[in-house]
Amino acid sequence: MMKPLFVAVATATLAVAGSIKDVEHIVLFMQENRAFNHYFGTMAGVRGFKDPNVQISNGKPVFYQDVNSTMSTKTDYLLPFYLNEKGGKWLEATQCMAAGSNSWQENQAALNHDLNNQWAIANTPWSWGYYKKSDLPNHFAIAEGWAVGDMYQQSVIASTNPNRVSWVSGTINAPGSPQSPDEGGMYIDNSETPGCEEPGLNCYPLKWKTTPEIYEDAGISWQVYQDTDNFDDNPLAWFQQFQKAKNGSALSDKGMAYVGLEKFYEDAAAGTLPEISYIVGPAELSEHPPYTPKDGAWLQQKIVDVVTASPLYNSTVLIISYDETGGWGDHVVPFHSPPGTAGEWVEDPYAEEGNVYTGPGFRLPFYIISPWTRGGNVYVEHADHSSQIKFVEEVYAAKGKDIKSPEIPAWRRANMADLTAAFDFENPDYSIPSMPNATYPSTDNKGQWNGYAVCESTYAHTRPPVPYGKQSEATSLATEDGFKVVRGQLTEGRYLVFAMNGFALSSSSGQLSASKASSQHNDKSQRFVITGDSGSFTLTGADGKAVSGSATYTITDLGNGQGYSIKTSNGQYLAINKKGKTTMGKTAKGFAVFSVTYSD
Repeated sequence: MMKPLFVAVATATLAVAGSIKDVEHIVLFMQENRAFNHYFGTMAGVRGFKDPNVQISNGKPVFYQDVNSTMSTKTDYLLPFYLNEKGGKWLEATQCMAAGSNSWQENQAALNHDLNNQWAIANTPWSWGYYKKSDLPNHFAIAEGWAVGDMYQQSVIASTNPNRVSWVSGTINAPGSPQSPDEGGMYIDNSETPGCEEPGLNCYPLKWKTTPEIYEDAGISWQVYQDTDNFDDNPLAWFQQFQKAKNGSALSDKGMAYVGLEKFYEDAAAGTLPEISYIVGPAELSEHPPYTPKDGAWLQQKIVDVVTASPLYNSTVLIISYDETGGWGDHVVPFHSPPGTAGEWVEDPYAEEGNVYTGPGFRLPFYIISPWTRGGNVYVEHADHSSQIKFVEEVYAAKGKDIKSPEIPAWRRANMADLTAAFDFENPDYSIPSMPNATYPSTDNKGQWNGYAVCESTYAHTRPPVPYGKQSEATSLATEDGFKVVRGQLTEGRYLVFAMNGFALSSSSGQLSASKASSQHNDKSQRFVITGDSGSFTLTGADGKAVSGSATYTITDLGNGQGYSIKTSNGQYLAINKKGKTTMGKTAKGFAVFSVTYSD
């Protein structure tokens, strides 16, 4: 359990105040096909199974997924379920199970025009399955040791290739995007067949400019680190300019060569990493079902260990993300653009769902490892793969280099975060949390990874029985108790505690006051639910009573450890003085904000 902010600040390993210009190296590492709920729905302090703002569809929270009579005659719903509830062999067997399809068709059908209630029917019931911390000890340790993002979305409601293309270019060339139609796209599946599936649909190869090319033009060093076994996950290989790059050219040597992950480990240890590193792992360690989470955990831990042990760590940001959900479901309806937005909304090319948005899609596991994100924080802003591009842009804008990509559609650029609010650049913490030992992946007698093959050959059944008619919210939606420090402009989906000067705001029957803050932030009277967006919210106490005295509250992230100001509708700022009394004034004061998860 992490310490509350007012203690952690006094005990952390701190250095002199800095800025975003202190970032000299950025490592971008993307894994495969997992969803946020599937991995982290039970995590404390995040938007998970205790979501107080959960959407209601057809009179029920979307945790209740529709089930038809061909699936079960015992019930008409399916709640999220723990995949290893039966224990025993399932603890290993489910490691190599798959849920459903990651395709455009199945995922748009599951989304069901934002009702988000068809995962069990339109995809599979196993799409609603999840793991716990005991199944993913390294994933949890890494995410909770630094900063986990709980509103990071896949860029496209589709499969691997479109999302990885978005990771390195910010677009799939949907109609209305900055690209011209003859540059390839609209790219919404894994097609790598030259030509177009239909006019303007899945045209390959792609031809618009990628961000590595922008970095090359600006004199920024970069490198793709990949082995020959790269699961065909290097998105640059799907662009014509990289396919035609001559041996010895920058695009060939940096973007297409198989320099190996060992080269990354060596460069990190030697302090010779380029400014931007892309890591593309081998298939068997990618976590793409049936490849196992525990094997992917070993690779993640390896990357984290070499980065944090590097002499460059004090100036390095490591971002670990996933390309898309892989058929695993998520309860949060995607944050997306208004209907008709250019470059975002299209008529379903498969003539099944009508007018739909291409993305952003469902939430993914996401975490940032750096001295500026250390300490068990939750980053809550709306973000997607283009956010990683925007973060790199912000780092170099601070250094006087304009590398702003013209390829990102306008709405995406305006509405997806640049990740900078996840960082406290004024208070870096260079300490490294202790990590559980990750099991070395299984190999065959030739030294080739084979964990998934061993799993599949050992267990005849890898999908556990679906618990139709045997579920309750108390069990299915159980989570860990605890809290995390919030970073970034607030969004809905969590219980919040607002603390200042050792006290916290309290509410009883809608009346706002303050009381002594508890070390675990577990006082129910101090929990609030926010409703709204764009910084303007209504506040509701945990007793369900709306806070009176102001129609809305403008809550602003002051950044870099300064906390959050709360302004009432009459223009006054709320605060708690050192005697524990709530006050109003003309000067913004920073509250520490905690996202809390408790079962009471």
